[in-house]
Amino acid sequence: MDERNLTIGDIAKELGVSKTTVSRAISGKGRIGAETREKVLQYIEEHNYRPNVIAKGLAQSRTFNIGLVMPGDYNVVELPFFQNCMLGISKVASSMDYDVLISVVTTEDISQLQRAVINHKIDGVILTRTLVDDTPAQYLKEMQIPFVAIGSTDERSIIQIDNDHRSACRELTENLLVQGMRKIALIGGNQSYMVTRNRLGGFMDAYTRQGLEPEKEHIYLDVEDGAMVKALVQKMIAEGIECIIAMDDYLCSCVLNTLQQQQVSVPEQVKIASFYDSSFLENHIPSITSIQFDVEELGRMTCKTLLGIIEGEDVPEKSLLGYEISMRDSTNNCAK
Repeated sequence: MDERNLTIGDIAKELGVSKTTVSRAISGKGRIGAETREKVLQYIEEHNYRPNVIAKGLAQSRTFNIGLVMPGDYNVVELPFFQNCMLGISKVASSMDYDVLISVVTTEDISQLQRAVINHKIDGVILTRTLVDDTPAQYLKEMQIPFVAIGSTDERSIIQIDNDHRSACRELTENLLVQGMRKIALIGGNQSYMVTRNRLGGFMDAYTRQGLEPEKEHIYLDVEDGAMVKALVQKMIAEGIECIIAMDDYLCSCVLNTLQQQQVSVPEQVKIASFYDSSFLENHIPSITSIQFDVEELGRMTCKTLLGIIEGEDVPEKSLLGYEISMRDSTNNCAK
């Protein structure tokens, strides 16, 4: 018999048992005697049998696909984050015989995700961004599709895997305050993203722990492009800001470009820090004080959690991954 074309029917005939018995032995589910199970598994091992994924899926009412929902509005600087996340997800999915189906959504259009769900193409979903008004998450809840969110949300019914942004941003900001800096400005992005709110929360926590009050007129949110950053940085320099904190690497890059154009030296005239590090900042001179997260591990843990849910396992409601803070040359104390 050609082992490459071996089927469950062939195994059943050879061992004198039913196909149902063979299926139960393979899946580990259903009532079957220990001796019979051992006999089937031993035969499978000796003949290098590997269940066909399609047949396996039909037997278990599964597609062996998971959906990965990507935001349609990400910018080029965010690409490394999503790539590393996908790498971690794909490694885990592949090891469990799952494939990844990508759906791109926007706040106005989730049709790709809807088609995947309606056509029964996926067993579960990973959301790569959490929103204050989270349409994809609400849709998946309504359709009773297992899903995990990369990020944080206030909805307790959503399983969440995230980096500990709030603690990381609190710690970095507190380091700057302990150095004696007081005129600190914060530039952040879209307030509809939960990550923006968490990073802002960490910034505010640092002041509370130090018994200080931040100057709220120096907190700028919903900053979305280089032109806005340029105007704000010019204003900050005129007001004598000591340190500018950017909430992410894109905004930090815009700040650094503006300072270079204005011939403002870092850290002699103004100090710079970023709440997110990436390859876009790693080669900058001076080196930039920032927070590092293991994004590939974030993807791996998220995929493991989703597959656990699909298997009926109990999983934590929320998991937070660690971080590393690097205090670098861009915030060094030096005479002005």
